[in-house]
Amino acid sequence: MTKQAIIERTLKAINQLPPEKAEEISDFADFIARKYENQQLTKGIQKMASDSKAFDFLHEEEDLYTVEDLKEVYNG
Repeated sequence: MTKQAIIERTLKAINQLPPEKAEEISDFADFIARKYENQQLTKGIQKMASDSKAFDFLHEEEDLYTVEDLKEVYNG
């Protein structure tokens, strides 16, 4: 089903509802839009952070501990 068909079907259903129920659907649509926007912002921030060179120095840092430093090895 295309986006336009979904919109038309939803509008038809909303037009058959009383105003308070139509307002509930409007509130829910706003909630979904905000949730989607927050997801997009989070993805953008994650991409920006992963593309950043700010923490590249950590790759050059020597390891402080090795496997030999373990007192007990967990093989679970």
